[in-house]
Amino acid sequence: MTDYRKNEIKQLLSVSLCEKQDSYLIQELFQNFPTTSELLDASEQQLIRLKGIGTRRAQQIMALFRLTKVLSIPSYEDHYTIQSPKDVQYLLAPELRHLTKEHFICLFLNTKNRLIFKETISVGSLNAAIVHPREVFRAAIKHCSASFICIHNHPSGDPTPSQEDIQITKRLYEVGEIVGIDLLDHIIIGDNSYYSLKEHGHM
Repeated sequence: MTDYRKNEIKQLLSVSLCEKQDSYLIQELFQNFPTTSELLDASEQQLIRLKGIGTRRAQQIMALFRLTKVLSIPSYEDHYTIQSPKDVQYLLAPELRHLTKEHFICLFLNTKNRLIFKETISVGSLNAAIVHPREVFRAAIKHCSASFICIHNHPSGDPTPSQEDIQITKRLYEVGEIVGIDLLDHIIIGDNSYYSLKEHGHM
């Protein structure tokens, strides 16, 4: 967490909780949750364990973090059109970059590459999102998609694909050719960076 980001969050917390920025409570939060992702993903039970935080205060803090997440996610309503991997990064990076587990998401598009629906297909572990082609294509058919884009995050922050990432991409591409619903790209979101498997010749 950068000093600038830390100061911003301290200001928000101090105002919301009516505490000074250097108060014991604020210091405890940052000592127990040193990174942005750990802080934003803190559970009510984890917060209550800290001295000075009861149920009401923990709920206050969690409500603030949920609001922060919601406001940071761009709206993809009104027929958002995907024209490049950068559009995907803009759309999903705010939602994915702080997660501590891999989330495998599909954007289902119409014939003009306009977004029909966004669906989380699976949630994996710290470094693996388990997904099967049948789950992806069941959702693609349900939403009457002409094509789709797969996205998942790497909690490590490094978007470089694993061998498993490359293999599942090839499988999805091959099944898409048979079914007639094209896989346009598979994009991995890291920390302020992304990796397009299509741009790098993996499909």
